[in-house]
This record gives sequence, structure tokens and C-alpha cells, in this order.
Amino acid sequence: MEERIGNYDYKADTRRKKLLLLIGALIGVVSLIGNVLVGPAWLSPLETVAALLRLPHVDHGTNVIVWTLRLPTALMAIGVGASLGVAGAGMQTILGNPLSSPYTLGISAGAGFGAALAIVTGISSLAFIGPYAVPFSAFVFATLSSLLIYSVGKARNLTAETMILAGIGLSFLFQALQSFVQYIASPEDLQSIVFWLFGSLTRANWFNLSIIYLILAFTLPLMLKDAWKLTALKLGNEKAEGLGINVERLRIKTFIMISLITAVAVSFVGTIGFIGLVGPHVARMMVGEDQRFFIPLSAIFGGTLLSISSIISKIIVPGTIFPIGIITAMVGVPFFFSLILTKKRGYFS
Repeated sequence: MEERIGNYDYKADTRRKKLLLLIGALIGVVSLIGNVLVGPAWLSPLETVAALLRLPHVDHGTNVIVWTLRLPTALMAIGVGASLGVAGAGMQTILGNPLSSPYTLGISAGAGFGAALAIVTGISSLAFIGPYAVPFSAFVFATLSSLLIYSVGKARNLTAETMILAGIGLSFLFQALQSFVQYIASPEDLQSIVFWLFGSLTRANWFNLSIIYLILAFTLPLMLKDAWKLTALKLGNEKAEGLGINVERLRIKTFIMISLITAVAVSFVGTIGFIGLVGPHVARMMVGEDQRFFIPLSAIFGGTLLSISSIISKIIVPGTIFPIGIITAMVGVPFFFSLILTKKRGYFS
């Protein structure tokens, strides 16, 4: 006999949510394949598939295009989008605010300032640091931004309102510092800073991918382990504590994982907005607040949205890869406003 509460069929609803996860994953795979197929150099679908399968008759040039350029970029889009989707979902849950995301709470702004500082100071030219100077500096300042948000929140008993206000304040601070660095930068450095801030997947390589997917594989299961507690947190602090949940510890643990996954993701690709905001909202429209499904579906939609944005960035100007940060804003803003105006299921109430 199926479990029912009034007219609500729990098992049927669970099956529906699992089906949505499967459909979302399939759409993500299709977007990944499409991202590999699209590029400035024309390759037929048969050539691309043959190169992916490492068939012996494929010429060297095609293998280089697919395995060195397109596939790492496509996987980077999925990995970074999934990371930002998970981070946005976690932030919106622990802070109880649908506008929370790594971009709106200043973590991305901290990464942007760190990258700009590394470019202007010239540490990327040092032999022992090399090409990872900018990502490392971005990671450090994104982490610092997270620590500052946590410190301010800790001083006020980790209230969600305090952490949100601290994040907004830090966002303005780091944007101001970033503007100052751009003001004193040379024309060459300024060009590099602006390019980094636009966001780009072209820096993808197999080493960067391994780090991003390793962190994602580490944090996602830990968040899913606390899925029941995070779902209970949506009922409010008092009710969650009444169920035996240590709300402060849960917030700290989740915030640490969010900070880690965000800092790593943005350090490699630059400032990319709206993925961590829109992805979770799409997932919430599909499965509600049940964190068992909400968190993984946020990852799926985040990866899919960034993958689709990557495809658009390749075809919007033929022969040129358009900055993906601009694409995510162009796609995200209209969608976000549509969510605000429709107010489906009271998400913004």
C-alpha cells in the first residue's frame, strides 16, 4: 500500500522527482555533446564522435581539437556550472534567502580583486608560480571573502540577515578595490584584468578539471548527507532545533563547503554571475525544497545552463569565442526577472 497524506502520494512524488533528475541529467549530457561539436573549426558529428572514441583513422589535428580544446572546455562548463549551482542552493538554504548566491554575496567579487591584484603586481611572471598565479590569488581572496562573511556572522550568532548584509558589504568593498587596481593598471594589464572579469572557459585543461571535479566530488556527498537537516532548516531555526538539529554547526559546515567549492570554481574561470542564482531556482520549481533532490538538480541545471551559455558564446560571433560571463548575464537576467514577476509557488514571498 502506498503511503498517503490526504491526497498527497509520497512514493509517486518521489518517483516523479527521480525521473526529473534523470531527464535533467540527460539534457546535461546532450548539452555537453553539443558543446564539443560546436567550435570555430568545422568538424562533422561523425568526425567528433570518432575522435572521442579514439578511432585509429582520425587525423592528428582533429584529435587535438577535440581532446585538447573542446572536450576540456565542455567539461569545465559542466563542472563549474554544477559547482556554482550547488553553492547557490546551499546558500539559499542556510540563509533562507532566494537572492543568495556566490555572486551576490561577494565571493566572486573577492576572486575578481585577487585576480586583478595578481595581474597588476606581475607575480604571474614568476617562474615558480607561472600560469597559476592568477587562479591562486583569486582563490585566496575568494576564501578571504568567505572568512570575513563568516567572522561578521559569528559576531552576531550566525544570523542569516547578518551574513547576507556582510556579503553585500564585502561585494561593494572588493568591487571598489578592483576598480582602484584597474585605475592604476597599465593598458596591457587592464586588458588582461577585463578579460578575466568577463569570465572564460578557454583556460580549461585536464589539471584544472581534475581539481574542480575532485572538490565537487568531495563536497556534494557531504551536503547530501545533511539533506534531511537542510530540509528541516527551511522550517525555521526554532523548529529545526526542536528536531534535534544543531543549526549553528549545520550552517558553519555548509558554509565552509560552499566557500571551498565556489573559490575553486571561480578561480579558474573568472567572474560568472547568475548560474548560482538561476540554477537553484529552476531546480526549486521542479522538485521543491526537498534537499535530496534540490541539491543534485541544482548541480545539473547549473552545469547545463553554463554549458548552453558556452555553446551560445561560440556561435554568437562566428569564428570568435564571446566572453561567457556576458552570455550568462544576458541569459540569466531575463529569466530571473520572469521568476520575480510570476512568483511561482511563492518562491520570493
